[in-house]
Amino acid sequence: GGLFPGRESIGPLFIIAASPIFIFVIIHVVMNVEGGCFQTFLRQYLNGEVKLGDIVPSPVDPEAMKMVGYFMVFELVLQKWMPGKDFVATVTPAGNRPVYKANGMASYVFTLLTLLLLSHFDIINPARVYDKFPELISTVNAFAIIFCFMLVIKGYIAPSSSDNGSNGNWIVDYYWGVELHPRILGWDLKMFTNCRFGMMFWAVGTICFAHKNMEVNDGVLQLGMFVNVALQLIYIFKFFHWEMGYMCSMDIQHDRAGFYICWGCLVWVPCVYTSHSFYLAEHCPDLPVALNLAILAIGSTLIYINYEADRQRAVFRKSGGECLIWGKVPDKIVAEYTTGQGEIKKSLLLVGGWWAVSRHFHYIPEILGALCWSLPAWNSAFVAPYFYVTFLTILLVDRSFRDDERCANKYGPYWKEYCSRVPYKIVPGVV
Repeated sequence: GGLFPGRESIGPLFIIAASPIFIFVIIHVVMNVEGGCFQTFLRQYLNGEVKLGDIVPSPVDPEAMKMVGYFMVFELVLQKWMPGKDFVATVTPAGNRPVYKANGMASYVFTLLTLLLLSHFDIINPARVYDKFPELISTVNAFAIIFCFMLVIKGYIAPSSSDNGSNGNWIVDYYWGVELHPRILGWDLKMFTNCRFGMMFWAVGTICFAHKNMEVNDGVLQLGMFVNVALQLIYIFKFFHWEMGYMCSMDIQHDRAGFYICWGCLVWVPCVYTSHSFYLAEHCPDLPVALNLAILAIGSTLIYINYEADRQRAVFRKSGGECLIWGKVPDKIVAEYTTGQGEIKKSLLLVGGWWAVSRHFHYIPEILGALCWSLPAWNSAFVAPYFYVTFLTILLVDRSFRDDERCANKYGPYWKEYCSRVPYKIVPGVV
């Protein structure tokens, strides 16, 4: 399902083949075409000026391997041993309820403090992450491709729960995954790839790129770079504050652990989600102070609205609908559904607050917030600074179609009633 056709084999095969190369095209465009356009790279490639082998570094660079290895071990240790309360997630399609340790915020703060302390005492130079970024991505890319193969084999021979099964096609199994919640030695692998590696590197990477910006500007951080990094750190702070809500979202509760999710969070997120910061490190224009501060204020407000929409839904679910949203008890629909085990369950659908504006209203402030932390680049380039927000828009629109299709199959007539009361997917009056 979703916005795009060809999800059975052709689409997955194309993405599996193309994405691990395309990420290096993005890096090349930022570093060597000054964030310009992909047409320039294509012309260089067709004229023989650039070969793919020239832009894809070795995945066994010793320094890059150390960086990746230390970071992975550090985050795995925090995931398992950082104190936190147990959180029981929502019921899966097979009727399971995964349990997670709610220590994301503590791990986030501890990670950033550790980075700042290591930098302050000159134990590490964070700007080296910028210098070695192509090699870092190459190392993680190779690891992620092998890791996803391992997930398929594990799903076939030693699944962690009853939420598993082949899609009937090996390519689709590799792409979409076999297991919903794979675990090894007590580590939840999707929590690691999605949250503790992908999202955590997003924060760490932007800070490292800010250090590079200071390095090339005689120790001074440009205001536009500060705005870019600050908005992202606020957004990621919001994410880890809400991490257990994310563990009940479509990414975790519906999308299996395969190339799409795991390679995406291990490689695509560190590369693409930081691409604007990677660009700004050496190409940040000096915009007027008032403009930068306006971008910071608007971006912060949008992130808050996105958080408030998620908070409304979380409070509604926790209270069983007995709560106040915008000063009144919200309307709700009591929806019944059948689990994979044949059990009849009930869910509450919120028809109030931001969730009465559109079915996926929270995507609007998320996309506009991402635009805000790209805007410090202004019109200095139109590919590198704005590629992420373009990708995010496509991703979330597609996800809205997939989510609606999943909910229609799950809730049947109750979802039809919900759609009649909240008729628009994302933007009221448009879609």
